[in-house]
Amino acid sequence: MLVGQYEGKIDQKGRSAIPKKFREILGDKIIITMGYENSLIVVSQKAWRSLLEGTEGRPFIEYATRETQRFLLGGASLVELDGKGRFILPSYLREFGKIEGEIIFLGLSRYVEVWDKKRWEDYRIKLEGNIEKISERLAKEEKGAKK
Repeated sequence: MLVGQYEGKIDQKGRSAIPKKFREILGDKIIITMGYENSLIVVSQKAWRSLLEGTEGRPFIEYATRETQRFLLGGASLVELDGKGRFILPSYLREFGKIEGEIIFLGLSRYVEVWDKKRWEDYRIKLEGNIEKISERLAKEEKGAKK
């Protein structure tokens, strides 16, 4: 399971390295794509279908299905890590994620998010201030779904 938070760096040419604990689970072939809140999503090549969660089995003629697949798969890049877990993050993904120098890798069970460190710190503060409301809303939605 991918859990935890790790700091990293990205150089001017877009080179970085996946933390060893994540690399052990993800393997040496990964897919990196645009995520939500301008984060990046990293999955193993074997688990790429998890990017389609919520769209699989849905009719292709549905606009929301096509748009979600365009966003997640159209923006994806297959990356092969070297022996030390290093890779080059394509410039379009660095631009999308507003990544400048220091980055944060967040393990979120089945995938990893990559954030610019400053943007993550700002977002985390907002998240911490709202987590009770978010949790309560989820609990209400869960109760409503069970009725």
